[in-house]
Amino acid sequence: MVGFPRPFASADADDATFDEYDEFVPETIPEPGPFLDGADVLTGDDHVGFHRLTREIFEDRGVYDATFGYNLARLNLDTRHPDAGFRYAEAPDDPATLLAEFTPTTEFCPQSDSLTVGSFRAWNGLADRHEYDRVSVAVAPLHHDSARINEKLRSLERRYREDGSLHDDPRDGTDDEGDPATPF
Repeated sequence: MVGFPRPFASADADDATFDEYDEFVPETIPEPGPFLDGADVLTGDDHVGFHRLTREIFEDRGVYDATFGYNLARLNLDTRHPDAGFRYAEAPDDPATLLAEFTPTTEFCPQSDSLTVGSFRAWNGLADRHEYDRVSVAVAPLHHDSARINEKLRSLERRYREDGSLHDDPRDGTDDEGDPATPF
């Protein structure tokens, strides 16, 4: 396991502030948002099973929240942030596609772009570990930059569907952060 610093963690925080990975506690996860409208939202054992797998995939791919110093999947279990984390649903028109909507802890979360792109790449890069052909990711609209982030995610998804690439197309003039590409 990679050792990441945990600047906001206390010695006894694990027992008091986190739900268990084998529990479905609706009070400490976000309500499904508009990205999941009309879809079959995972609850109970279905949510728990996919989220447990998410923890493993995020651990293998290093999808960590730098603010809290833990695997991003743990945000769903953090009782200090009951309205933040991931909700999952099967796409209504394609049950082989899982929809994952990320709700950040604040509307100005500076990591929402990198966390959702990292999640997309982790889930789809290790697709042999789950039953879905594709995981489509979005950030909840409460984030101030959700439109731009979600358009970037749709672009990544289109590219992934076209050629299996999990990275931006360097020919379109942007790098993975959406900034003008440099020759270096």
